[in-house]
Amino acid sequence: MDVIRPFDPWKSKLCTCPQKYSFNPYTGCQYNCLYCYSTYIPNFKNLRIKKNLFKRVVKDLEKIPKNALISMSNSSDPYPIVEKKYGITRKCLEIFKEYDIRLLVVTKGDVTRDIDLLSNLKSAVSITITCDTKIAKILEPNAPEPSIRIEVIKKLKDAGIPTILRLDPIIPFVNENALWIIEKCEPDHVVTSTLKLRWDSFKRIISAFPFLEKKYRELYIKNGEKIQNYFYLPKNYRTKLLSKVKEKCEELGLSYAFCREGVNFKAKSCDGSHLIN
Repeated sequence: MDVIRPFDPWKSKLCTCPQKYSFNPYTGCQYNCLYCYSTYIPNFKNLRIKKNLFKRVVKDLEKIPKNALISMSNSSDPYPIVEKKYGITRKCLEIFKEYDIRLLVVTKGDVTRDIDLLSNLKSAVSITITCDTKIAKILEPNAPEPSIRIEVIKKLKDAGIPTILRLDPIIPFVNENALWIIEKCEPDHVVTSTLKLRWDSFKRIISAFPFLEKKYRELYIKNGEKIQNYFYLPKNYRTKLLSKVKEKCEELGLSYAFCREGVNFKAKSCDGSHLIN
């Protein structure tokens, strides 16, 4: 496999995702989110277009089983600022339409321009929204405003495309009270997780929010859990934050799940792929 590869090659014990493939139409990302976990990829802030991408996609699609699940994207957002100009992701969707696959789109971008194609695919769309506009300007400086993303979810729902809200990550002392986003969107499914820190993301977060340095050193470094290359909050703290999401979703009658937390949930899938017909 070349550009469409098995998801989670590290085989994390905390991963509850169904078997699926991962595909990133672009390399790198323009949104520059402070909490990004993909900055281990060299030169990640500089977006690149893959050489001979479409031929490589077709070649990989010929190898995967029928009705396989492809998650697009798990590191580089498939709807960067330049997608409107280049249409790389749109062309990939046109190719996918010729194959018997299921597609989960994960993005912060304006996917509505491709509703016509998504409506003709076995697909669902997962939109990440973490906070209000004021905080988003700091956390996600180049991403579309949260209000735009909320409207994207509504337009997808109106088009009959299953929608997932990624309320992710929950950042202690920054967006713990972002439950209003769930009420605004009322998606078909909510997936959430707490902030996991690498040293690089730790430095970015405390640079933007200096008051967090002492608290995070105590919570993450001193009392947290080191799992693979990430610092996790203590289990009881994570559970407390996730319980707020659970309670809100149950109040609204919404399906919900937690991503790589080691905390049980009742949904048929964590990523919302169970919504794809």
